[in-house]
Amino acid sequence: MTGANRPAWATIPVDEERYRPLYARLLGLRFLNPGGVLCFLFFEGAIALAVLLALAELVSWWAVLVLPVVVAAMVKLNDMVAAVVVRSAALVPEQERDRFRRQMEPVVGRARVEWVSHSVPGVVITADPVPPPRRANPSD
Repeated sequence: MTGANRPAWATIPVDEERYRPLYARLLGLRFLNPGGVLCFLFFEGAIALAVLLALAELVSWWAVLVLPVVVAAMVKLNDMVAAVVVRSAALVPEQERDRFRRQMEPVVGRARVEWVSHSVPGVVITADPVPPPRRANPSD
């Protein structure tokens, strides 16, 4: 991919594209940025799994060719879904984002919880504040 064809919202800068693993470059991943270990697991791990399944005679030997292709297709599909999510999130106006953030902020200490009497045997739990203990009056 060249810099002219890449959209402005792609997450990988063009100058860092050459340092990415070959697996990610061949699939043309724009939003997912798997590291070397993850790319190894995607490709060589899928081959090893297919070989083990074929040796156990659970699948045909065609699985050695098909399983890495299926894994690559799923990784590319995941990248395409991430692209759709990023585009739709970019279309949401800032006002709506602020309103959503306000709605999602947790409110602590406002909910009243009704306890079931048998949920904690032998312990009395109340939601009302406990009055301070009364001091013994020395004149009594």
